[in-house]
Amino acid sequence: MKPSQFAYHAPTELEEVLDLLAQYGDDAKVLAGGQSLMPMMNFRLLSPAHIVDINRVSSLAGFSLSDAGLFIGALARHREVEVSPEVELAFPILHEGLTNVAHVQIRNRGTICGSLAHADSAAELPSIMMALDARLNIRSKGSERVALAEDFFRFHLTSDLGPGELLVSVDIPAMSKNAFGVFEEITRRKGDFALVGVAVVGSWDENGKFQECRIVCSGVAPTPLRLREAENFVTGTDLSEAVLVAVQQLVMESLVPTEDIHSSAEYRKKVTGVIVRRGLARLTGQRRVQNV
Repeated sequence: MKPSQFAYHAPTELEEVLDLLAQYGDDAKVLAGGQSLMPMMNFRLLSPAHIVDINRVSSLAGFSLSDAGLFIGALARHREVEVSPEVELAFPILHEGLTNVAHVQIRNRGTICGSLAHADSAAELPSIMMALDARLNIRSKGSERVALAEDFFRFHLTSDLGPGELLVSVDIPAMSKNAFGVFEEITRRKGDFALVGVAVVGSWDENGKFQECRIVCSGVAPTPLRLREAENFVTGTDLSEAVLVAVQQLVMESLVPTEDIHSSAEYRKKVTGVIVRRGLARLTGQRRVQNV
């Protein structure tokens, strides 16, 4: 298949990009890595009249770590963030999630911001960004705003981005010394979208009680889904084996997942309970290692 006819634009400055997006609105699509956009255009699931290629806009490239956290520009590739030893040390959950994104050839071109803007509910990064309480920086001609990751994903393949808006960067706040995070997923084959994925983040207080818990699932709903009942259940506990068994049962009884050609709802419900328990158990293991 080949895409339908379109006009190609290759601006070199951010303001040029915003001018083009303001001019063409819904008729324009942004090209960064193209790992989702181009296949959809080839199958004519999308037929934009204008493609705005942002790869020549140097101000959108790269990522940086500071005491405040991690800054990721719109052109930062999955792979360049994945292989950073500093990112792996500061945000092991993000590193782990990135290693599960598709295949390395795709990660070499695909961008983190592009994956978030695409808003696939089965993808790894949306749930991880929600678990890390990321801030998404959005620009349009004459205005800018910040969206919480928790508010950004509206439906499957539908984000909070409006006509003329561009996701220019993401800010992830630094994790505290006593905070840990893990990512678990179940796929049919390595590189496939997850049948179920779970991002788990939390910390321990001075009394050894689990706090600040976030459990976010992918692949079970039209958007990444926070399991607030499970979060509340484990908060204030020591994550003992009895607690882990109980929270697994809670998730399996309370979750109402979607069903599709890849998996039944019943399977997703059971698997989600298992990997929530597995993720929380891994957090306790990380804490023990740190305290050795």
